[in-house]
Amino acid sequence: MAQRSSLAVPYEVPVLAICFLACVATGLELSVNNHAADFSLSTLPGPPVSLSCLVQNSSQAEELLWYRGDGKVDLKDGNKVNVSNICVSPVTESDNGVTFTCKLARDKSVQVSVILDVQFPPQLTGEESLQIEEDKDVTLSCNAKSNPQAQTAWYKNNTTLTLQQNRYQLYQTSEVFQLAIKKVQKSDNGTYTCVVKSSLGEGRKDFHLIVEDKKPVFPKEAVIAAVVVVTLTVLFGIVARKDKIFKVW
Repeated sequence: MAQRSSLAVPYEVPVLAICFLACVATGLELSVNNHAADFSLSTLPGPPVSLSCLVQNSSQAEELLWYRGDGKVDLKDGNKVNVSNICVSPVTESDNGVTFTCKLARDKSVQVSVILDVQFPPQLTGEESLQIEEDKDVTLSCNAKSNPQAQTAWYKNNTTLTLQQNRYQLYQTSEVFQLAIKKVQKSDNGTYTCVVKSSLGEGRKDFHLIVEDKKPVFPKEAVIAAVVVVTLTVLFGIVARKDKIFKVW
């Protein structure tokens, strides 16, 4: 007599499927400051920025999580369910480019991120004096952060600097602006000004360059020979007068 075989179907599979279909059917999603997709938020340093995360189309209590970059933000118990608010105060230049993300606790793939776009003018002031020997190289450096990125211009004695080929070189990154002068000459004496401008303002820094006379350089071999000659002369003098010295004593 043949035996009938049967396969047991686990009860968890249909339960999970029903939950998944329920989530899809209700269109569960999050929004941050009324944005349902990732976005960028422009702001200025100083005033606080408030971010509000809201669960959309949910028929039950949903726990929310906030992250600053990869770090989890500590939330109070009354600020976690269905609606969660955080405040960045005060906003500083260092917050520029930082990402804040709100996530659904039970399904972290449901999330919305906001990138802070902190805009600020170039911050550059002051002056610097440099003394450099003739025929040596010198580099003038301006360090200035800004958002949006700034452009730079160089002046000598309040006049736009004319770049001499093979003597002046400009280097620039998003935060560093440099003017290199090769083999400085007496004609390079003067005040150089680095002016950094953006749509929000400008900053400047003065460099007072003083070119000194070239110092004479003595050959090392000649100096060593002279020292040896002087030393031997002194020793021979001492030996020659040795007898007289002993007689006196």
